[in-house]
Amino acid sequence: MSNRLFQGVIHQMKDAVDRIIGVIDENGVIISCSELVKIGESKPGIRDEIAYASEAVVSGGYTYKAIGNSAKAENIVFVEGEDKMAEKLATVLSVSLGNIKSLYDEKYDKASFIKNVILDNILPSDIYIKSKELHFAYDVERVVFLIKFQGKSDIIPFDMVQNLYPDKNKDYVISVGEQDIVLVKEMKPGSEAKDAEKIAKNISDTLGAEFFAKVSIGIGTVVDNIKDLARSYKEAQVAIEVGKVFDTDKNIVSYENLGIGRLIYQLPTTLCEMFLQEVFKKGPMDSLDREALTTIQAFFENNLNVSETSRKLFVHRNTLVYRLEKIRKMTGLDLREFEDAITFKVALMVKRYLTSKPVKF
Repeated sequence: MSNRLFQGVIHQMKDAVDRIIGVIDENGVIISCSELVKIGESKPGIRDEIAYASEAVVSGGYTYKAIGNSAKAENIVFVEGEDKMAEKLATVLSVSLGNIKSLYDEKYDKASFIKNVILDNILPSDIYIKSKELHFAYDVERVVFLIKFQGKSDIIPFDMVQNLYPDKNKDYVISVGEQDIVLVKEMKPGSEAKDAEKIAKNISDTLGAEFFAKVSIGIGTVVDNIKDLARSYKEAQVAIEVGKVFDTDKNIVSYENLGIGRLIYQLPTTLCEMFLQEVFKKGPMDSLDREALTTIQAFFENNLNVSETSRKLFVHRNTLVYRLEKIRKMTGLDLREFEDAITFKVALMVKRYLTSKPVKF
């Protein structure tokens, strides 16, 4: 917050309060005071005393009161005197400056600005103007991570992520829900999806190791313009939702790696149902037993290679061929033929999509 704003309020209150009043910053230095000569003086030890006190602190002829939470206070007000009146004045000053600070931060804080951008709460024409006012780099490469926390924890999710990325001038941590945190991360020029995935893995591993937190992370595409952050955020949302359907074994999903799943996710359910009916004219997919489904899954995982699949399933090659032939008779699709295999693979994904019934954005 601007020191000039604090000083403006202190100056207006100077005549009404017949005492020395002022504000100390996070380094213990006086940044605003009714006696200008005191600005720049240091008050060592006061921050430590305030951090462990729930009420005002009296020391050296002055009464001190934190603005906001005592343990995390960025600023402290002080009033000359150690009497009850000094304590009351310190409380009034703390509340007044705290409210002013909140209003100022809401209007000018970069994190609030970024939140409005990703949530589409600001007109595109105003984004450039606002970024200039805040001295915010407009054309830096950034990517959006959506971090969904699973289960409850004693530590607030926002605090966990903020602890990993404390530099508020480059990386922005934003709460978009009780368990959902957005990280807007500045990237090096020329960064790719794999670079963002490495960062996501580091976040997941660190949160798990230090806070025992389990998370799912969706990654948008890297953008080089601030106005495109809203798109990257929506992509991160889609990545998580599509990942729930098609990549259930992964807790980190990148929008760029969704593949055909992204296309299926966009289709109307009625169209998907029609597709399945056309593909499985001989009988519904539900008629396939567990053995058949296991065989199909293994066959796809081994790139339609009969020999490799039979080894992985610990069955004779002829047994596998027999199973594939049985599947062909039941469905009309020969998985040994590339085009039929593609059709069946897509059908499996469509079936999974319909079963999951995801919520669309």
